[in-house]
Amino acid sequence: MVILMKFSFYSIPMTNKIMKVFGTFLLFIPFFFFGQYQIGHSTITFNDPSRSGGFGSGGGPGRQIQTEIYYPSYTAGENTPVANYPDFPVIVFGHGFAMGWDAYQNIWEHLVAQGYIMAFVRTEGSLIPAPSHADFGDDLALVATKMLALNGTAGSPFNGKVKQKVVIMGHSMGGGATMLAAENNPSISGIVGLAPAETNPTAIGVCPNITVPALIFSGSSDGVTPPAQNHLPMYQGIASSCKSYVSITGGAHCYFANSNFNCDFGESTSSQGISITRAQQQQKTFAILDPWLQYILGEDCFGLNEFQTSLANTAGTVNQSTCSGTTNNATIYYDPQTSTLWTTTPGVAYQWYVNGQIMLGETNDTILIPMDFGGTFTVSVMSANGCDTSNFITIQGSIHVIPMDYQVVYIPEPAAIHITLNTPYSGSISLQDIQGRTLSKEVLHANEIEFPCEHLSKGVYFVRLGNDSAKRIVTY
Repeated sequence: MVILMKFSFYSIPMTNKIMKVFGTFLLFIPFFFFGQYQIGHSTITFNDPSRSGGFGSGGGPGRQIQTEIYYPSYTAGENTPVANYPDFPVIVFGHGFAMGWDAYQNIWEHLVAQGYIMAFVRTEGSLIPAPSHADFGDDLALVATKMLALNGTAGSPFNGKVKQKVVIMGHSMGGGATMLAAENNPSISGIVGLAPAETNPTAIGVCPNITVPALIFSGSSDGVTPPAQNHLPMYQGIASSCKSYVSITGGAHCYFANSNFNCDFGESTSSQGISITRAQQQQKTFAILDPWLQYILGEDCFGLNEFQTSLANTAGTVNQSTCSGTTNNATIYYDPQTSTLWTTTPGVAYQWYVNGQIMLGETNDTILIPMDFGGTFTVSVMSANGCDTSNFITIQGSIHVIPMDYQVVYIPEPAAIHITLNTPYSGSISLQDIQGRTLSKEVLHANEIEFPCEHLSKGVYFVRLGNDSAKRIVTY
C-alpha cells in the first residue's frame, strides 16, 4: 500500500495548503514565497559604443551606463548568488531629476522581495550640467535589452536566471524618459510612470508611438509636475489598448520615493494641498502596482482581475483604464484514455490550475495529468488584452491510498523539505519526478525526514511512502 503526496513548487503569494482530493493528498509548496526572498546587490556598467559620456567606467568603449542591480537571493549582501527559482522578470528604473537611485530603496525592497530583478540606471543624475533626457531614455532602453541578454551570457551570475520579460519604470524625469525609451519599442512588456515629467525632446509627443501596456500614477496635489500638463496628457496620448491612470487624492510628487533633499525642496516651493503621508501614498501605489506587475511580468492571468479590483477598491484614488479583463468561459476537454486535458481557445499564454492552485510549468494549451488522478482543473487563457477563464472540469480519480496525518515544512537555508508524520509509520520514503524516476530514497526515522531541494528545478514532484516492493501507481 502506498501513500502519495504531490509537490508543486511555485512563486505566488500563498500559504502552505494541504488538500485531500478523492483520497489523495495534494501538497502545493512554494519553492520560495513572494516576500521571502533576500536582496542581493551587484553593480554592472554597460556601454553603448555609438554614444559618448554617461556615468561609470569599465563597461567598454563608448558611453558608460553604470547600473545598480538588486535581485532575489537566499542571502542578502553584495554579489551573493541569485536565487535558484528558475528565472525572474526585470524592471529597469529611471530616477528623477537630481535624485540618486538610493532614493528608491522603498521600491526595490518591496518588489525584489517578491521575485523581480530591478536595474537602476545612474546616468544623467547631475544638477549641473543639466541632464540629457534623450540620452537617459536611450540608456533605459539599452539597459532593458542588456539585462535580458544576461540570461544567455556565460559567466554572468544572471545566466539562466533572467525571464525574458521587462518593464521600464521611472519617476518624474525618469518617468518622462521611460516614455522616450518605450517609443516604437515592442520588445519591452510594459511601462510604469510615477508622476512622469515632460521632457526635451517631448515625452508627451512620443506617446502615440507607445503600444505596450502602460500604468501612470499621479498625485493630485503634485505641483512639481502638475498632472494636467504632464501625467494626464501622456496617458491620453499612449496608443496602447491596455493603459491605466491612477490619481492619488492629496498625493505628492516626491512621495513615490523615500525622502530626498532635492525633490522635497522643490516640492516645498510648488505643491499645495498634500493631504496624505508618504507611507500612505506608497501603500496605495503598491496596492495597484503589485497585481499589474503580476499580470504583465508574471503572466498570471488572474492578476488582471486583481488589478482591476484594486483600481476599483483602493480608497483615495480616482482611476481610469482601458484594459479589458473578462471571465468568459474558455473551452476545455478531457480524454480519459490518454489522461489529457486541452483547450481550443486561442491565446498568447496559458496557465493550468488544479483545485485552485497553480500547476507550475503547465503553460501550454494541452497537459497530461496523472492517470486516474482526481481533481478540479482550470485553465486560464491570456489574450492580448485580457483573460478568458474556463469552466472548471472535475475528474473522478480511482487511486487508492491510505490517508495519514502529516506536516510539511519548507526550510529555506539550506533549502530542504522537512516532512513529519503524525501517524506511526516505518519504511522507505522516496522523492520522484513526474516521470516516476526516483531522485532520492531514504528510510524514515522517528517519523521525520528531510529532502534537500537546492538542486531541484521548478515543477511537480511526488513523495511516496511505502515498502521497497510497493508498486508505483502514479505516472505521467
